[in-house]
Amino acid sequence: MAELRTVFVAGGAGFLGSHFADRLLATPAIERLTVYDNFSSGHRWHLAAHAGDPRLTIVEADILDEERLVAAVAGHQTVIHLASNPDIARAAVDPDVDFRQGTALTRNVAEAARKCGVELVLYASGSGVYGDRGDALLAEDAPSEPVSTYGASKLAGEALLAAYAHMFGIRARAFRFGNVVGPRQTHGVGYDFLRKLRADPRRLAVLGDGSQAKPYVHAGDVVDAVLLAAEREASPFAVYNVATDDLLPVREIAALAVDCLGLDPATVEVSFGDSPRGWPGDVPVVRLDSTRIRGLGWRPRHDSRQAMAAALAAMRDEAHTEGAR
Repeated sequence: MAELRTVFVAGGAGFLGSHFADRLLATPAIERLTVYDNFSSGHRWHLAAHAGDPRLTIVEADILDEERLVAAVAGHQTVIHLASNPDIARAAVDPDVDFRQGTALTRNVAEAARKCGVELVLYASGSGVYGDRGDALLAEDAPSEPVSTYGASKLAGEALLAAYAHMFGIRARAFRFGNVVGPRQTHGVGYDFLRKLRADPRRLAVLGDGSQAKPYVHAGDVVDAVLLAAEREASPFAVYNVATDDLLPVREIAALAVDCLGLDPATVEVSFGDSPRGWPGDVPVVRLDSTRIRGLGWRPRHDSRQAMAAALAAMRDEAHTEGAR
């Protein structure tokens, strides 16, 4: 990571952001790491392991505060942009949320990068940009027709960064992740299942009919992919799918969650909905072709089932210690 020396992480106290902080601060070449977060879903304990590291600065502020954002970005070579609405289903009752906490945030990050002379922006996009393509295997050049405002906001962010890359000389990379899971997770299907089972170990209500099947990629594997592309991709703008080759159905995740908590499956009533969609805008099946990022040398260390099992175990253990924080 010779290129990465001074790094700014927007949303750096969140689930994925804290994994980037772990990896970057374990790298001697990193001279300065700034985490910028409004702590709406991030937590200070996510970064507690680095409290004594003089290279780390934590700025509690909102990305919508453009003046403060620009001041904080100044002096950084690379920006990792992870900030967005973490609750994909929320738009069904708050349709504007993904513009406010997605598109508008990315516009401010792009402007701060331009004003501060940032060399590289690494952007967390998502598979939602493709929309519902059934069981088709989707490469990066597949048509995009989002069926959720979350996917639309991610696609708009990619377009903004592509334009800034070509107009203002800022290199940018967009990463269309599968479902990212791992320690310190704050949302997602596995997180929700554990939360529900802890509240009532006898029942688990599943949104949708349980047939939804998607790739689940471990946070550590995601960090590997992003930092590898930062090193090896030289074009002004590039997009990468980052996902495992396999899919994990929601029904199997429910069984993994029951097993993770040591519950007897015979005593847990698992109920399912009638629709293959868990909520308006949900995409029941996602298959991503990761040939492009694999061409740079990336390989996930976990398949979907291994990634989910590890994430569930980590979240279970974190819940035992959360009260002590």
